[in-house]
Amino acid sequence: MSLDPTNPFANPSPLPFAFPPFDAIRHEHYRPAFDAGVAEHRAEIAAITADPEPPTFANTVEAIERSGRLLDRTMRVFYEMANSMATPQMQELEGELMPEWSAHNDAILLDADLFARLDAVHATRLESGLDDEQIRLVERHHTDFVRAGAALPAEQQAWLRELNDEISKTTTRFGSTLLAEANSMALHVTDVSELDGLSHDAVDAAALAAKERGLEGHVLTLLSPTIQPALATLRNRDLRRRLHEAATTRGLRGGDHDTRELITRIARLRAERAGLLGHPDHAAYVVADQTAGTTDAVTSMLDAMAAPAMANLAAEREAIEAAMRADGIDDAVQPWDWTYYAARVKAATYDVDTAALRPYFSLDRVLHDGVFFAAERLYGLTFAEREDLPAYAPDIRTYEVRDGDGPDSTVLGLFVCDWFARPTKRGGAWMDEFITQSHLLDERPVVVVCLNVPRPAQGQPALMTVDEVRTAFHEFGHALHGLFSDVTYPRLAGTRVPRDFVEFPSQVNEMWAWDPAVLANYARHHATGEPLDQDVADRLIASGEAGMGFDTVSMLGAALLDHEWHRLAPGAEAVPADEVEAFEAAALERHGVRSDLVPPRYRSGYFAHAFTNGYDAGYYSYLWSEVLDADMVGWFEENGGLRRENGDVFRERLLSRGGAVDPMEAFASIRGRGPSTEPLLRRRGLV
Repeated sequence: MSLDPTNPFANPSPLPFAFPPFDAIRHEHYRPAFDAGVAEHRAEIAAITADPEPPTFANTVEAIERSGRLLDRTMRVFYEMANSMATPQMQELEGELMPEWSAHNDAILLDADLFARLDAVHATRLESGLDDEQIRLVERHHTDFVRAGAALPAEQQAWLRELNDEISKTTTRFGSTLLAEANSMALHVTDVSELDGLSHDAVDAAALAAKERGLEGHVLTLLSPTIQPALATLRNRDLRRRLHEAATTRGLRGGDHDTRELITRIARLRAERAGLLGHPDHAAYVVADQTAGTTDAVTSMLDAMAAPAMANLAAEREAIEAAMRADGIDDAVQPWDWTYYAARVKAATYDVDTAALRPYFSLDRVLHDGVFFAAERLYGLTFAEREDLPAYAPDIRTYEVRDGDGPDSTVLGLFVCDWFARPTKRGGAWMDEFITQSHLLDERPVVVVCLNVPRPAQGQPALMTVDEVRTAFHEFGHALHGLFSDVTYPRLAGTRVPRDFVEFPSQVNEMWAWDPAVLANYARHHATGEPLDQDVADRLIASGEAGMGFDTVSMLGAALLDHEWHRLAPGAEAVPADEVEAFEAAALERHGVRSDLVPPRYRSGYFAHAFTNGYDAGYYSYLWSEVLDADMVGWFEENGGLRRENGDVFRERLLSRGGAVDPMEAFASIRGRGPSTEPLLRRRGLV
């Protein structure tokens, strides 16, 4: 099937770094490019399997790596636009293409002739003169095929294809339903006095959100997690209640946007697929290919944290109840009180009001004088904005990233910032790639980071919360993982590492947000340029230890819900939709982390990580990776912190290697040993 040569996807982009030509891409280009890409890819695979020569690394494995270029460049753009520019038109097309893409992947991974060739190369990989990266590539592809069902009998593969098709359709529907629910649940406030406690810029942003929706007054949009930032400062208790209830009932309140039927169906389908692939449940299937290895290892870690975290939570509750009584409130503490009074307790304990510090965290300074500054000091990077490259939405900025700043500096790739919220953008924050680094394909990385910072009123700076600052550094850690990739084969590039390892480098990068030299460079008042007083900065850093009971219980709750939904056995009766909340309560109770006051970071109804974003049975990864993170932070501190020498080691031995080496060996090559849990337990106050 030929593709019109005027279609922007027909050939690699002529722009620098093969940057997507967003100014030329139209909605009508995706479908024909997808169809042509699928046809081309299948023809390339057919040519591999028809090769009369005996299978070798070059004519089989490397040929697989070179195949599917048209489909890859089409779907990389489409997938990101489906998340960032999810108009009704895009959602409709997503509902069509994603199941077809899943079916196409099945056609490749379940191709018996292709697997036979790959299996032959795998059998002789150690005697074929391959280098370490090539051996690793053969092993990863072989694992991918086996885990996809390539070794199953034909009749079981037919059933597997049907399951994958249904899973793709249902998870895609979950994502679009959740986006519609989040937009419909945004809280409309007609009396501005109810917003007492919000900063002026936050009130202005709420007014802009209302205007964009054609409403009078103000709108508080919902961010992806359970806890909404406004809960920390809103003085109106009833508005806090309404905001909390809106956030925690997403997808669980009936109507067109209820997600409960989708949740139970996804969980059941995944359980059936796991059984077909020889696993006791979906969690076991997922974890078998992670560094954790077994579900027992995951539950042991989570359960070990539960009791001390709940004890810390009880102590925090006492302080919150005391603060409420001091405010003249004798009622029992409610979930919508916790964040507000926790902020009050923190402010009193550390003499620092994190909400009042937002004027010191303007987005531009955080980006240029914080995120970029730390990368320059640690890795020697420089950044130059490329205003000549097209953007797919207003306020998106693209930077050329160079290794050094002199005439001998080299270009690593491009970094795209998409940091503002919009109604067509899914919640949360993420990093993705438009182009993946590969020496084989002679491609340099083009990475994008998406946040959901509320758009400021016209002429006003975007001011960030402490959590948003931390998230910016975190997601840039993922970006560095992609930008520093220095491997031959795209399957092993950048962030293509186990899911419970991929969060580790990004979590390490969070440490630089609060490094004294970095903080002093970006934390300046947006109007006066006055730096944040060092004493305030010290107290801000110290206050990061506050509320660890709440944070840990909330994280454990989400990790355990994700894990328990995916421990359902194949053939087990599906959880009825009207029993989703009961399932949640029982799961948390079973692990000792149920609290009526501290909901999980994500409840099932809006748990996109678990039901559409690819973290199914993997949300534990954030805590698992934090073990590695806390230990590696210790290594940086022991070796002088923000030093170029440290950055070079971390980059060379870990970030640049992606999936080309065993991840735990990469960790040990720096730390000199395997990870210790003690630093994390200390950080979270669990010892």
